[in-house]
Amino acid sequence: MAATPETVKKLVANGHSITIESGAGTIAGFPDDSFSEAGATIAKDAASAASGADIVFKVRAPEADEMAALPEGVALIALMDPTSLDAAPLNARKIAALSMEFTPRITRAQSMDALSSQSNLAGYRAVIEGAQIYGRAMPMMMTAAGTIAPAKVFVMGAGVAGLQAIATARRLGAVVTATDVRPAAKEQVASLGAKFIAVEDEEFKAAETAGGYAKEMSKEYQAKQAELTANHIAKQDIVVTTALIPGRPAPVLVSEDMVKTMKPGAVIVDMAVSQGGNCPLSEPDQVVDVNGVKVAGFSNLPARLPADASSLFAKNLLAFLPLVTAEDGSLNLDTEDEIVTAMLLTKGGETVNERIKS
Repeated sequence: MAATPETVKKLVANGHSITIESGAGTIAGFPDDSFSEAGATIAKDAASAASGADIVFKVRAPEADEMAALPEGVALIALMDPTSLDAAPLNARKIAALSMEFTPRITRAQSMDALSSQSNLAGYRAVIEGAQIYGRAMPMMMTAAGTIAPAKVFVMGAGVAGLQAIATARRLGAVVTATDVRPAAKEQVASLGAKFIAVEDEEFKAAETAGGYAKEMSKEYQAKQAELTANHIAKQDIVVTTALIPGRPAPVLVSEDMVKTMKPGAVIVDMAVSQGGNCPLSEPDQVVDVNGVKVAGFSNLPARLPADASSLFAKNLLAFLPLVTAEDGSLNLDTEDEIVTAMLLTKGGETVNERIKS
């Protein structure tokens, strides 16, 4: 959900007129009445809600039928999946599409960074799902009947999602190790009480982009890293993989051979399954049993926390809105602003973002 009663109340106070599709917030725990009380108008369906709008907030890019219902020239702000986007339908309707995924990693844009807020939830939920599938105690327990050893959790990829996964596993009492190709991750992992594992060669030292993302590593580095982690994975109870490369398929981190070395009852949670997966055995939104090892692929973990995911995303949109509106609340795309420029995909019937032109 791209709005909550809290953010609607603030938008109305700022002079905006808000229309919400009936039932849109039900799954997240926000009934129509809560939006009405916050000052919104409730429309019978999405087409009615979008009719006459200057700006449309959505969670995901519109489907074909939803696109047809959007007013021509409207500003659309959503998680647009820009690297896989077909811009032609947007341009046909002269829609100004802004992608929340392209929020630049600068201080001024932190409150608008939807990827970070959703990744935090995803990392947390990945560990909760993994613990549930694992089905055994996570912390060490000393009882009159004997001692239960703590679960061993290995997190692969220490970005926002990975760091939250590490923190959550630690809070649950697990022994946690982690790996990442970015040098900056080593200190971050250690600060959370986990042990860092990586091949620290010259390529590793230059493995981070200016935007803070991981670069795609060479085949040679991947082979060395795989060798280092293979023996380690065999001893783990839960492996959480989080590695994504913007605009590229997810790298394979856990091979079929590695899975075969894991003990029955172990769990792999593949957070990159929607981009091809970090494990070739994972399937979107399924738990696959491979010789007793459970391989779980979750394509939308934040949706398993709908109230929190909606609340954070709505606040990201609320923070971004002033950059595309004038003081009187009317639509005003400031294309001189570096944040707007980075996020703007299409405008006036043309694709304007260099990152999706090719």
